[in-house]
Order: sequence, then C-alpha cells, then structure tokens
Amino acid sequence: MVETAMKILVVEDEAKTASNLKRGLEESGFVIDVAENGEDGSYLAYTGNYDLIVLDVMLPGRDGWTVMADLRRHGVHTPVLFLTARDAVHDRVKGLELGADDYLVKPFAFSELLARVRTILRRGAAARKATVLKVADLEVDLERHRATRAGGPLDLTPKEFLMLSLLMRRTGDVLSRPLIAEQVWDINFDCDSNVVDVHMRRLRSKVDDPYTAKLIHTVRGIGYVLEERT
Repeated sequence: MVETAMKILVVEDEAKTASNLKRGLEESGFVIDVAENGEDGSYLAYTGNYDLIVLDVMLPGRDGWTVMADLRRHGVHTPVLFLTARDAVHDRVKGLELGADDYLVKPFAFSELLARVRTILRRGAAARKATVLKVADLEVDLERHRATRAGGPLDLTPKEFLMLSLLMRRTGDVLSRPLIAEQVWDINFDCDSNVVDVHMRRLRSKVDDPYTAKLIHTVRGIGYVLEERT
C-alpha cells in the first residue's frame, strides 16, 4: 500500500483491461479514473490533477501518441506510462521521444506494471514540484510563462517559449528538427521546410546573441541542443 492516495488516469479502450487495471491499482492504494478513448483521456488529463497517466497507444479516435504530443506541447508534464501491443524498437523510441517516462508491452503481468508505476512515481516526485528550469544564468518559469537571462526578461513569442521550454526540459539532449516541429507545431516535418530553423534563429537572437556564453547549439545534420559549454 502507498502512504498517500496518488491519482492515476488510465486511458484504455479494452474494457476488461481497463477494469483489471482499475481494480488492481485501487487495491494497491491509488485513486483511479478511467477514460475509454483519446478525447476523454485528453480532457481528463488537462482538467484533473494526476500523478501519473497510464496511456494505451492504440485508442479509437486519437491514438496515444497524438494525446501524448498534445499534452506535452501544451505544458502538461504529468508522467506517462505507455501501454502498447507493439514491440518494434521504432515504436518504443517514438513514445520515449514524445516524452513518455516508460512503456510496457502487452500482454503484461500486473505485478510488473505496478512496479513500473511505483518507480515512475518515486523518480518523478521531485521533478513535478520543480516549475523553474535553470541552465547557467538562463531561467524558465513554466507556471508564470516567463523567461530570463542574467536576471533580465526575455521577450519571447508563445512558439519561442515552447521551443525554449522543450530545450530546457531536455538539457543536454540533441533534439531533431522533426521532433521539435511535432512538439511545438503539431506538424509532420517536411524536409523542404525551414520553419524550425527560422524560429530557432529568432530564439537564439534573444537568448544568446547579447551574451558571451552561448547556450543553444546546432548539431550539424541532426538538430539542436541546449547546454552550458566551457
């Protein structure tokens, strides 16, 4: 049993699986809400205060990947455990790149799911409390939607703020242009489009150009990374 009644949202369209998960997790001390499709899952994820979302990939209407991308793009950073019937490497990588914390391939033992749920909750407890991201003298306040560098405010457009928040949350990770496009614009990246590069250039002009130390770096042929380099 857990010490506090943490809330978990289960988004699963298979009635038997959803029922078993609800019963098992409630018996383990959690408070459970269930959504049977992507639309209802998205609504509950936005309006409920959940500690974890257990999200099936194959859902009617909006699939789990679409739900996941939409949540992250709009600043919902609740930890997510993907459930998938697919065991292909590229499927697992796609979920993790979108911001999922873990995945579990069906069919699975409930004991394994419960162990992963508890691990994610322990790992994410401190991170969920942090609303201010810091790298060197750059700060992003996710709740107040403000960014500063060296104590001075940065005048960012909504898209620039989303791009900077994404880079800050993934500090040290090289983010591809397709990933950035999907997270910020919810579009499939066209190799002939320069939308990411244009907006990144404008973002760097505000974040880096006035300062000696540069934080946003281009990785040739791949994308961008935000990190402090000596």
